[in-house]
Amino acid sequence: MAPRLSRTVVRGSIRLASLIASILLPAAACAQHTQPLDARFLLGVGTHQGLGGPVSARGYVPAENIAQIKQLGLNAFRDDFPWSDFETGGRRMGFTPRLGRLEAQVRSGIARPLLILAFGHHLVPNSSPPTTDEARQRFADYAAAAAQSVAAQHPLFELWNEWNLAAKKDAAFSPENYLALAQVARPAVKRAAPNAPFLVGALGDDLGWTWTEKMLRTGILQYADGASIHLYNFCMGPSKRTSAEIIERLTAFHRLVGQASGNPDFPVYVTETGWTTASNKCGVSEQAQADNSAQLILWAATAARWLKGMWLYELKDSGQNPSELEHNFGLYRFDNSPKPVACAVQGAWAFIRSSLSAERRELASGVVSINATTTSGARVAVWSETPDRRYEVRIKGDQDGATFAMPCEPAARPVSGAWIPVSTTPVLIASSNAAMPALEIRPAR
Repeated sequence: MAPRLSRTVVRGSIRLASLIASILLPAAACAQHTQPLDARFLLGVGTHQGLGGPVSARGYVPAENIAQIKQLGLNAFRDDFPWSDFETGGRRMGFTPRLGRLEAQVRSGIARPLLILAFGHHLVPNSSPPTTDEARQRFADYAAAAAQSVAAQHPLFELWNEWNLAAKKDAAFSPENYLALAQVARPAVKRAAPNAPFLVGALGDDLGWTWTEKMLRTGILQYADGASIHLYNFCMGPSKRTSAEIIERLTAFHRLVGQASGNPDFPVYVTETGWTTASNKCGVSEQAQADNSAQLILWAATAARWLKGMWLYELKDSGQNPSELEHNFGLYRFDNSPKPVACAVQGAWAFIRSSLSAERRELASGVVSINATTTSGARVAVWSETPDRRYEVRIKGDQDGATFAMPCEPAARPVSGAWIPVSTTPVLIASSNAAMPALEIRPAR
């Protein structure tokens, strides 16, 4: 038996341990906040390399699209990884010529791939969706081989795409069948790529959260590293086609996921969001698309404790019909020329990606500011949430070296005490001073 220590020694040891903990724990806590946003959050874009075979009818060409992702400065992309093109006859698994474009973009290392494990297989009965043990096991085998094939690129995986929307036409797309698929697919993926996040949901529009709540009640989050959702509002009333409406619904989804998981910071991923510039009743202007996207990126910095990624839909227009909704979501046009949203996304992300912390404030009714800290000084973004409310802001007192710009402007200008117009286009104010600049605001004159 070991000799017993005296109470004095024990108390002294406890005090010493407490002292060490008091020194080390704050350091550890601070360390969690020393990473810049782009090390904690994925900003990506949807692409279409995995669908359509060797030549894309949507106009996607890997070399051009890789260059666009690089120009935007994004750190992720999302694409399809179809089972039927990855597994060929004789259960052979691997990239095929039909997946050549996807393979080229993944292997380029341009950004982290989020790959959709989805769609049935024409050689596997009951596979669209998988509804039998055999079909689910075949899907799990494909998921494991797919994960193994791209593990070196640090991928994320998403289980199916908008399963809940398919449920409107086919009862086989039930929450219970989705759970059963997750139960076999996630362990298969984790064996092949242990560090790859496995996302469930990929939820399309779900008015009132009816299907979402059914899915969450199955306990599916036990088999997930994150919950994913698609958020659109382009066919709502014109006053609702805003980033603010997206943020409101995303926050509601976050609450549902937190309650279902018992973890208020359970990871959430917005794997599709965006606005179409189609010339029909559901389209928005190119400037509104740009402003909404920039606002959403800037706000995301305030939610990075639980919001782990967002993918804008999509990189380029998928067609040339100006009135077709699905043809006009791109950051670039079909001919690869940039829309205003391209520089808005690039500028907003460049402004906020180095932030260590960020918070949202309201300067006036409907006027938002995002106040962020970085290692090189303070950052403040300001915008009006509605086009008909226009204001002006200026920095109180002297702020040497402070500058401002809009996301698409090539160079920033000195603040110099002037009143700066505020509209739906975010004003980006940068200060070399660590102290957050105080702002005055007034209605535009």
